[in-house]
Amino acid sequence: MTADREPIHLAAHFPGVNSTTVWTDPRSGSQIDFSSFEKLARTAERGKFDFFFLAEGLRLREHNGLIHDLDVVGRPESLTVLSALAAVTDRLGLAATVNATFNEPYELARRLATLDHLSAGRAAWNVVTSSDAFTGENFRRGGYLDRADRYTRAAEFVATARELWDSWTPAEPGSPHGAPRPFAHTGPQFDIEGEFTVPRSPQGHPVVIQAGDSDEGREFAASAADVIFSRHGTPEEGRAFYTDTKARLAKYGRKPADLKIMPGVTFVLGDSDAEAQERAAEIRRQQISPQNAMLALEQVWGRDLSAYDPDGPLPEIEPDPDSELVQGRARVADPLAVAAKWRALSEAKGLSIRQTVIETTARQSFIGTPETVAGALDTFVRTGAADGFILVPHLTPGGLDEFVDLVVPLLQERGAFRTEYEGETLRSHLGLPDPIRKG
Repeated sequence: MTADREPIHLAAHFPGVNSTTVWTDPRSGSQIDFSSFEKLARTAERGKFDFFFLAEGLRLREHNGLIHDLDVVGRPESLTVLSALAAVTDRLGLAATVNATFNEPYELARRLATLDHLSAGRAAWNVVTSSDAFTGENFRRGGYLDRADRYTRAAEFVATARELWDSWTPAEPGSPHGAPRPFAHTGPQFDIEGEFTVPRSPQGHPVVIQAGDSDEGREFAASAADVIFSRHGTPEEGRAFYTDTKARLAKYGRKPADLKIMPGVTFVLGDSDAEAQERAAEIRRQQISPQNAMLALEQVWGRDLSAYDPDGPLPEIEPDPDSELVQGRARVADPLAVAAKWRALSEAKGLSIRQTVIETTARQSFIGTPETVAGALDTFVRTGAADGFILVPHLTPGGLDEFVDLVVPLLQERGAFRTEYEGETLRSHLGLPDPIRKG
């Protein structure tokens, strides 16, 4: 990397139960076999990526009372998978998505600190929240948490976990792990005291990732997160989000480099830009089958639309904003507005239901030759739209190979990406400051 620029940061998202993944492709493998996780993780490490990222689902989603097709393969628990991956990787960071609504600080802090020890300092926690009573039915406390309280609990949860990680005295000669000391936390969400059972881990604190995009989510990220998993994949949206979120850091005594913004993006490569565009169009058709198109439509409309033809026009009826047809998936914030936007697009371009869904939900982020994609990624970061990217391939588990083999070397030639890992921990890969050690 050149000395006059910050490096691009790259992470690999394991593709799974979403419409990005093309399960019908003959090259597609298992969503749950360990060999799939190992394959993608080894590829990411071969590419010198910062970390490997796992999502989480605490309940199988339902559509019209039936388990969603993409969930029938199951959804394994993230920290268990990453603990196994710690044994077959050496430098790659290991990021688990774990819910702050349906867990408790003491037990989760122990599990994350343990992963950080097992991996020699490579653990990360993607903090997510839920106010979904449907998901909450799987838990003793149910769906008790009001939507407005999600980030209140999450912020105190992260602060409490950090108190636990800091509760061991710093290591000294003759005492390589320091010593435990009592902790006590009293707050609106948690009232706990005792002694933490895990010595301070190699990073001090596992890296904290956050994915919320609302105003309260951005504020939470500015106060507590090390990385944001952003959804802003276009330069214009990326720059607006980047500028707004980084500007919030100063009030918390933080510098812009203390928080890395990494949007989730997809890619399609070809021998020419035209060939890549053709491949991208075919992948979009694979991702959005007629059945998937109707599922996406019903998620917006909140109605049973099985009588409609996916190759026909959009429904004339209005969405039901209070519907519970789809459960376990994020609700569309303003279904009436989304439906109006879809209708306008469909009428302007003469699109069917399936074509409209393809146009609005299955657009790849970076398409072209390896040279084109490398240049676009580099420009995205250089122009202040992101610090890096979390890549979401469309194939499990081999979808990252082409990027690592063809695009990464070009980024390295540009001086935009590392050729070797320089540090041991995930914090060192990301260029994040060490947490303040409290003695």
